[in-house]
Amino acid sequence: MEELGLLSSMAIVLGIALVGGMAVRLIRLPVILGYLLSGIVIGPYALQLVQDPEEVETMAIIGVALLMFTLGLEFSLRTLRRIGRIAIIGGTAQITATVALGVLVGYLLGWTMRDALLFGLFISLSSTIIVIKTLLDRGELGSPHGRVMIGILLVQDLSVVPMMVILPSLEQSGSALVGALGWAVLKAGLFLGGIFVLGFWVFPTLMRRVAEVRTRELFLLAVVCLCFGAAYGAYEFGLSIALGAFVAGLVVSESDYAHQALADIRPLRDIFAVLFFASLGMLIDPGFITENPAEVAAVVMTIVLGKFIITSLVPRIFGYSDKTALFVGSGLFQIGEFSFVLAALALELDLMSNYLYSLTITAAVITMLMTPFAMNLASVLYYRILQSDRGSRLLANRLDPDTLDEGKSLVNHVVICGYGRVSRNLGRVLERRKFSYLVIDMDPRVIDEAREKGIPCIYGDASNREILGQAELGKAKVLVVTFPDPIATRLTAENARSINPRLDVVARIHRDEDREKLKDIGVAELVRPELEAGLEIIRHTLHRFGLTTQEILYIVNTLREEGV
Repeated sequence: MEELGLLSSMAIVLGIALVGGMAVRLIRLPVILGYLLSGIVIGPYALQLVQDPEEVETMAIIGVALLMFTLGLEFSLRTLRRIGRIAIIGGTAQITATVALGVLVGYLLGWTMRDALLFGLFISLSSTIIVIKTLLDRGELGSPHGRVMIGILLVQDLSVVPMMVILPSLEQSGSALVGALGWAVLKAGLFLGGIFVLGFWVFPTLMRRVAEVRTRELFLLAVVCLCFGAAYGAYEFGLSIALGAFVAGLVVSESDYAHQALADIRPLRDIFAVLFFASLGMLIDPGFITENPAEVAAVVMTIVLGKFIITSLVPRIFGYSDKTALFVGSGLFQIGEFSFVLAALALELDLMSNYLYSLTITAAVITMLMTPFAMNLASVLYYRILQSDRGSRLLANRLDPDTLDEGKSLVNHVVICGYGRVSRNLGRVLERRKFSYLVIDMDPRVIDEAREKGIPCIYGDASNREILGQAELGKAKVLVVTFPDPIATRLTAENARSINPRLDVVARIHRDEDREKLKDIGVAELVRPELEAGLEIIRHTLHRFGLTTQEILYIVNTLREEGV
């Protein structure tokens, strides 16, 4: 029955994606790979199980909007302001340099200047969705490299607007192009201004009315309407759907309803995100690769190496550490999903050949498939370098010399590794009690803020043994590790305990598999935010039933030891 075509397509896609996701997880690979490979298998160039891929692509757009909306909810305007400089200046520089790389590749391959320019525009964009999903799976969305990557990606998404204006205007005169760009910028400004006005003055009142009804379905419906409304509004103004949804989420993140909105919309996001990744896999034609193996390999390797160098240089220029540069480079080398939109528009306008279109799409999907592997490889390489004395000293020598003597006068102090929101609260308490502490962080902006407040601090990667050696751990009382990166947490604890075996270490964890590893190292206390929130709820609930403080404390401590 034709009316059930969409339902059957969704059932096939989700079912095969489930199998593919479980298969890759069994061999400890990111589930994104399973979704992409599932799309290749069931797509029009392989088994052809899905008769109309465009239906799935339409549903995948919903996944893009929901994923970007939740990213906005988890982000904040304060974080956006902190990374604004590197995002705007660094992101613009990255796009310009990558376009130049594409033009150079086209010239070397004998393409026309127009084809070379189009190719440069396509490869200048990275995949916001792939990167965000990878960071979420790795627990690194709030890390310095995670924030830098997201900032650059947002600038790339904004750049889609002038790019879409440029494509139809390639044959126009200079004045026509300038006029079209000016009109596009004006529309973008009007849309963003309208979203912020509605978000700060209209939306809070609306959500309060909905929340007062105390119906979860209506609250979820209101959140979804805001997400899709902003996404559609962005589309009508000539902006990307992803950008509209992100801005809407960013505005909601400043309200009292952000946490509930995020909790309610996450299940929808995860389901539709699967459709998006599978739809990307459907675009790749294995036959094109077998017919043009040399060209595909050459283009892919040039993109990977060229974009890695360009994107890793950006954070280094802005004073970020080698680790941040390495992870940013390994995470942003792929071609983005909005390159598909630009390529389709260029093909529709007869600005490029089918060969260049197929080459671009193939290279995009291959580089997306490589991204999770590259991020994992970057982790392995970096921490292996750190585990060697020579590599540790080499990376430490790149630090600002003024930061290397901060810990010399401290005794019985607390060393805080990672100065985020949780660590700042700890710092305030220690100051009130007149306890000394030292901060280690690899975000130069955080270090600048701490130094302005007179807080002893060291700029660098706390998992580096040489950096820890500057913190006088032999005289320290406690080491507190608040990293979102589980590998960095483990290596920091190992190096700290090797310097001072008697040192008490308190570490934050997010995954069950990290618990035993850190216990084996000798970490005294492991704090899991989700677990502690549940224990606090249990404590309040049992108190209402009249249990004594000692009874509640025994139950809570037992549950904490069990790690449930």
